[in-house]
Amino acid sequence: MALLALPSCQPDPVPDVAALRGAVPVVAPAAPALRRLTRAQYLNVVTDLLGEGLVVPTSLEPDTAIDGLYTVGAAVTALSPVGVERYEAAAYSLAEQVMADPARVATVVGCEPAAEGCLRTFVTTFGRRAWRRPLAAEEIDRVVAVGELASSTLGDPDAAPTYALATLLQSPAFLYREELGEADPDAAPGGGARRYTSLEMATRLSFLLWNSTPDDTLLAAAEAGDLVTDAGLTAQVDRLLADPRAHDGIRAFFTEMLELDQLDALNKDPTIYTHMSPEIGPSAREETLLGIEAIVFADEDWRTFFTTRRTFLDPVLAALYNVRAPTREGFGEVELPADGLRAGFLGQASFLALQAHPTTSSATLRGKFIREVLLCQDIPAPPADVDTSIPEADETSPTLRQRLVTHLSDPTCAGCHRLTDPIGLGFENFDGLAALRLTENGATIDASGELEGGTFATPVDLGGVVAAHDRIAPCLAETLYRYATARSVGDGEEALVEWHAAGFVESDYRVTTLLAEIATSPGFRTVGELQ
Repeated sequence: MALLALPSCQPDPVPDVAALRGAVPVVAPAAPALRRLTRAQYLNVVTDLLGEGLVVPTSLEPDTAIDGLYTVGAAVTALSPVGVERYEAAAYSLAEQVMADPARVATVVGCEPAAEGCLRTFVTTFGRRAWRRPLAAEEIDRVVAVGELASSTLGDPDAAPTYALATLLQSPAFLYREELGEADPDAAPGGGARRYTSLEMATRLSFLLWNSTPDDTLLAAAEAGDLVTDAGLTAQVDRLLADPRAHDGIRAFFTEMLELDQLDALNKDPTIYTHMSPEIGPSAREETLLGIEAIVFADEDWRTFFTTRRTFLDPVLAALYNVRAPTREGFGEVELPADGLRAGFLGQASFLALQAHPTTSSATLRGKFIREVLLCQDIPAPPADVDTSIPEADETSPTLRQRLVTHLSDPTCAGCHRLTDPIGLGFENFDGLAALRLTENGATIDASGELEGGTFATPVDLGGVVAAHDRIAPCLAETLYRYATARSVGDGEEALVEWHAAGFVESDYRVTTLLAEIATSPGFRTVGELQ
């Protein structure tokens, strides 16, 4: 395949974000879609509704990432028959655990199960929180009827709230986010404009900013119609971002974007990587998330994420990084050596170990991650019949840079590998588990290279080049917009996403500013026609 036959392997043009900041662009929103709760959201909602300490079944319908995000996949994929059975089993398991704990019964049910009217009161009040909206009279009647039938059949008054609770927790109204929209009464007559309802906006806001269900204050504001007004929406966005639960929302977004959930299954050959242990992956994820929280909630420049020497380590990672552990257990803040080769996210095990093979490092995986995830540039998969193996090291080719010459000279491979491998080779001072090394097979490692005009000689230099790249702001704005709306950016939304990117730059790269702007933008508040 000739190089010219691979136009998709050319870097995307960079928008001039500085020239795009003006009036909010008109947006052509996509049609509404039902979004199933992701597994993380399900766990968060169950904990918020029923309290901590319950054993939440883990064998639920698996999440599917589309465009790199589980939230997008949740709006596209269907629930399998097996998945339906698993959610049913989970609902009954949770209900039985609640009813087995008198203190939890008092909190969740809120009344004596055998008392007159308790069941209806419970279904009405708890159902509002579980379904994220007030239940209609006929819905309350149906759930109450289930509980009463169970109680009379089993001769047990506790069966009524048990079965009613299980019914509420396996309903599509709980498992799916009902966000279908309504005609906008403020739009011009005949314009056909549609918006999300105030209650739907409560759900959208809480899952975007907290990754969980609305609290009573947000639901009350929604029922008052506040969330379809500019002032009311802004007030709630500010409140939610100031709440400690906003940390959960930030963690959820960056866990999806940076693929951090995959660290639970980190697989390395322990005979090659002696530091490998089951704790490495989870510890690596926590290091990255603590660093993100420190930057985001201090309103620091997002580009610091790629250059900072500040990080958070536990003894497991401190041993891997060969630095003094800040605490005997748990995580503590560490300032990495100013003259060292490790800095920022791109010097962390969450990136270096995950974007590598079980027995070796991988310049291709590391470079591809930067292109696709951090710069939003598409690198297609190799043709099915292409040999992607790399020659074994020998006396003439001891380093990965020398062994990759084959890929960079073969026209079938070179089109894409010239975009990924020169970047990834900049991290060869770290092995496949992220331990520092200066040589490979006795030969000195050359970590120099160039990325779109920015040259680097060390991994720290490369972190600075990535931080200064013109696509850092547009890519984060696009990814966060896709995460918020649960869909790919449509043709009618590109100008709006570029407008958000420009605002992100104007805010000195403050993530909370970008998040608040997206949460109040027409792309998040308006919706297309039902199809």
